[in-house]
Amino acid sequence: KEHFGEWIQLDGSFHAWFEQRGPKGCLMNMVDDATGKTMNRLGEQETIWTAAGVLRRWIEKYGIPRALYTDWKNVYKQRPTEKQLLRGEAPVTQFGRMGQRLGIHIIAAHAPQAKGRIERNNGVHQDRLVKKLRRKGIQTYQAANAYLEADYLPEHNRRFARSPAQPEDYHLAAPSAERLNEIFRLETERWVSNDWVVRYEGRYLQLQPP
Repeated sequence: KEHFGEWIQLDGSFHAWFEQRGPKGCLMNMVDDATGKTMNRLGEQETIWTAAGVLRRWIEKYGIPRALYTDWKNVYKQRPTEKQLLRGEAPVTQFGRMGQRLGIHIIAAHAPQAKGRIERNNGVHQDRLVKKLRRKGIQTYQAANAYLEADYLPEHNRRFARSPAQPEDYHLAAPSAERLNEIFRLETERWVSNDWVVRYEGRYLQLQPP
């Protein structure tokens, strides 16, 4: 792509980031296609909250990207069941719902080779980041994320990012923190009975009639 914010690749990279000093983890990695600019966060697994966390940090720093390129994983995008196909429904994950409310188009790659840019970027981090974490003696996710934010990512982007082919920034303006709090949360649909009771995970919740 030619514009910053037009197309962002998102992927989780599982690796022994702390070597023998700490647990294995997953580096949630975002790479802009036009510039190679990178944002990442380290966590235990590739979950809804690690993915949402790195996306929110990107939005707070740069704005809302137009499109995300992800894997076919339940976190991001699900294939429709036979019943959904017959009804013409498209399944939406929690992450997909967050993307819809932000106006982000989420596209799933059909093969790892389609995400060559971010796969190569993961390899760079598996080489450079592991060595830097070793030198710093870092062995926890919290300390690693503080180091990524303060030192590693600014230096990495200065060295590897490039200017886009077109100068226009395609990011949309970032919403307020309050609005982001409303978007980055889990939602589920439930029926309200005639006596204003909702059943959720084995519990009965009494609502006050309007």
